[in-house]
Amino acid sequence: MPLAIKAFIAPLIVACAMFMESVDANVIVTAIPEMARAFGRDPVTLKIAVTSYVLGLGVFIPICGWVADRFGARTVFRTAIGIFVVGSLLCAASTSLMPFTIARFIQGVGGAMMVPVGRIIIFRSVRRSEFIRAMNYLSVPAMLGPAAGPLLGGFITTYLHWRLIFFINIPIGLAGIYLTNKYIGNAREPHPGPLDWFGFFLSASGGTLFLLGLSLLGGELTSDRTAAIMTLAGIVLFGVYLLHSRRVKIPLLDLKFLRVPTFQASVMGGSLFRIGLGAVPFLLPLALQEGLGMTAFKSGSITCASAFGGMFMRSLASRVLHRFGFRQTLMVNAALSGIAIAACGLFYPGTPTWVIWTIVLLGGFFPALQFTSLNSMTYAEIESRDVGRATSLGSFIQQVSLGLGVTVAGLALQISHEVQGHARIVWSDFWPAFLVVGFFSFLSIPVTARLARDAGHEISRGTRG
Repeated sequence: MPLAIKAFIAPLIVACAMFMESVDANVIVTAIPEMARAFGRDPVTLKIAVTSYVLGLGVFIPICGWVADRFGARTVFRTAIGIFVVGSLLCAASTSLMPFTIARFIQGVGGAMMVPVGRIIIFRSVRRSEFIRAMNYLSVPAMLGPAAGPLLGGFITTYLHWRLIFFINIPIGLAGIYLTNKYIGNAREPHPGPLDWFGFFLSASGGTLFLLGLSLLGGELTSDRTAAIMTLAGIVLFGVYLLHSRRVKIPLLDLKFLRVPTFQASVMGGSLFRIGLGAVPFLLPLALQEGLGMTAFKSGSITCASAFGGMFMRSLASRVLHRFGFRQTLMVNAALSGIAIAACGLFYPGTPTWVIWTIVLLGGFFPALQFTSLNSMTYAEIESRDVGRATSLGSFIQQVSLGLGVTVAGLALQISHEVQGHARIVWSDFWPAFLVVGFFSFLSIPVTARLARDAGHEISRGTRG
């Protein structure tokens, strides 16, 4: 195949797969209230289904690079798409919450392998002169997925049936497998080296038990005692991993990178920020539908505003960073993001739609700048040979923090609901939950404040195009 065609086809295939994953991650949250009614559950209980998907992503991302090197990028990418499609079919066929939660976890496993391995495919398939153009294809799913997902999910849920949401992935997935077989080579490394399998077991099981245990607290699926035991077991396994990581030559998650100031601020401070922001896609549709009585479609048409705010901010981010640098931008913008998130708790029946839409728009505008800044700063002081291992650690922590955000939001909403003593969830139950998750944005400020004033200076001064 001519290189010019290959430079176009491979990124397009990867971008379509990532678009499928991005839409699916955003489409479900709009349908949660309707799914809860179908399963005979309280809508807040479905936070476990959202958390299980994030868990599937988080625990498998760290081994994706090694698996692609060992078995070939095409084989792994094709398998990942297949797993994602199977998970989608299982979601559509689920008649109760537990099978649905397992199916979402399976989808997460497929998504975990699709995204990073897709980037590996692009890196190996195109010439360096075409690399930036190829990577631009991948920016499209990141922008369009969060906008299309809520609209599509809301329309299907309101006017058709929520189960049809998961059938969207079938034709895209089958086309992706066919095109992958035809146009993508199966490049692999002959000697990828050993994998820290015991470290993978400890980190994966620790993260799973910790987040699932927290998600089950105060829910209907198990007793609080069992949920607490699961949470504690997850913490213990994490503790064992910390000891294990000091004794192996190449640990799966190398915690030494957290000693690097810019990486620490990006990952740890960014994770506190992600706890707050990760809660919004779960909490906002519930507030609009259960609290304000909107249809799923109207809710989706409002929640997609955050994606448009993010698109607009991305065009300004380089100028802001060039003018103010990482430290000042991250500190001030974290406060603005926290205020924008907490402001969503002010919605009440009768709030004008344009006011809600504007606040949600700002709730996407400021966080987009935060994510752009955090992602740009992550590798400022990381050696090129260590980027892969640093990425494994950062991705794991980030995904766990997103899952923790959903869990924290669900617990805050449950407590608020019980304290106020309402028979069902009403609009006034939501403001404490939005206040709590907005506060996490402020918690990231002390971490960022430890940065030097010129931290990442070479990158921030070079961001202006």
